[in-house]
Amino acid sequence: METFCSTLTSCLGNFCPLSSRPARTTPSAPWLSDVLREHRSKLRAAERKWHKSRNSTDLSVYQSLLSSFSANVFTAKTSYYHNKINNCCDARTLFKTFSSLLNPPPPPSTLTADFAVFFTNKTRTISDQFSTPQTEDNFTMTNAHSLSSFSPLSETDVSKLILSSHPTTCPLDPIPTHLQAISSSVIPSLTHIINSSLHSGTFPSAFKQARVSPLLKRPSLNPALLENYRPVSLLPFIAKTLERAVFNQLSMFLEQNNLDSNQSGFKSGHSTETALLSVTEALRLARAASKSSVLILLDLSAAFDTVNHQILLSTLRKMGLSGTALQWFKSYLSDRSFMASWRGEVSKSQQLATGVPQGSVLGSLLFSIYMTSLGSVIQKHGFSYHCYADDTQLYFSFRPDDPTVVACISACLSDISSWMNDHHLQLNLTKTELLVVPANPSFHHNFSIQLGSSTITPSRTARNLGVVMDHQLSFTDHIATMTSPTDLPYTTLGRLDPSCQSKPPNFLSKLLFSPDWTIVMLSWRAFLHVLSSLCN
Repeated sequence: METFCSTLTSCLGNFCPLSSRPARTTPSAPWLSDVLREHRSKLRAAERKWHKSRNSTDLSVYQSLLSSFSANVFTAKTSYYHNKINNCCDARTLFKTFSSLLNPPPPPSTLTADFAVFFTNKTRTISDQFSTPQTEDNFTMTNAHSLSSFSPLSETDVSKLILSSHPTTCPLDPIPTHLQAISSSVIPSLTHIINSSLHSGTFPSAFKQARVSPLLKRPSLNPALLENYRPVSLLPFIAKTLERAVFNQLSMFLEQNNLDSNQSGFKSGHSTETALLSVTEALRLARAASKSSVLILLDLSAAFDTVNHQILLSTLRKMGLSGTALQWFKSYLSDRSFMASWRGEVSKSQQLATGVPQGSVLGSLLFSIYMTSLGSVIQKHGFSYHCYADDTQLYFSFRPDDPTVVACISACLSDISSWMNDHHLQLNLTKTELLVVPANPSFHHNFSIQLGSSTITPSRTARNLGVVMDHQLSFTDHIATMTSPTDLPYTTLGRLDPSCQSKPPNFLSKLLFSPDWTIVMLSWRAFLHVLSSLCN
């Protein structure tokens, strides 16, 4: 494996040697035309003249030019983004466009080593709370079918895997991903590496190190606080191709044996949208039957990073994996490490004793398998549930006058907490949300759930997979959140307008969210349809 990677790097260096060129410090705004640039030059000249003379006439000229220039820039921006959104042909392109428009906050002046130490200590602190798991050697397999080995891949299979993958290049890749995808001479060697790994049950050690890129959890969070970031692993393209080969075979095994019915995190055709629709429809049907419902949204701390490898391997065995297939996962999980990458700097290598890498192909699937046995704990108390990776939604419908509801919820959460402790996961009760949907708008439930030293009280709204749900299922709060304009400082040339008495709304908010819209954001497809209608 090392020879293969070094040969690729050497070949690339010989045919395409590195060269340097000066980078543009500030990219030109795409909406600036020659007319606007000329107008801006006159504005700057008028501003300099006013600063020098402090004459009221010069100030009036400057303010007049500033007002005219600001209006022209607003028009140009509106037209540019209107066309940009109108040209979005699918949801992926639309979301990518929004990410580029929402201007993420600037990164904090934090050392790379701080991120590496923070992520390592956070995981170790949670894991140290739990005792060493006791896994049984003589276990009872819960599935009649088994997966003892992986099937080898042909060169055609490997070529299809590469061409169907998103060509993202990791700093650990020997050559850029798009070169690996178009080079037919690489396919035979890559096929040999994949099949050797599948046959021997060994994951190459060269693929076990990741570059971790800190990603801000939500744009509204303070970017200066390390706890507001999640570690996302950047892995070599060849490693992800090997993972995808295993992913496809394991997913097929799970689907054939009906082992993933309530999980939307890794199945084709399932997404946050389908998870939200499933739960919301169940709540609406309960209300139509004159029943109240309770929705509980569990919150876990560093869930992916605290997965215990012994428990995960034991779970895989109970699901039917054995032989070289199980040995492959044991090799995949062992001796992993990471280096944090931040603002061009790379930290020292840190060893990982727990967890599955976020950003990997297999990470979400392995975590979903890890959580499988939680379903029986939930269903034992009469609750239904739906999962999306580490987001678990519990819901339960009952007659409004049922006096046993509080005791039922408490017993269910207590057993869930015990299950979490047994599986080395930390349930964050302070962030766990409880939403009560009454049988009719005039009915109100007033109760709280006591679990240990924590008290969980119903809230009027709860954020579920990015959507703000309210206790009446009206989604008015979500619509208000999405349509409220964001007031930004109105600046021109990096300075505040001296004549501006109020801050006008963000042009993007004004463009996309006019007050008379009625957007139900439950379905992203509906949102895309509304945007298409707006742009037409």
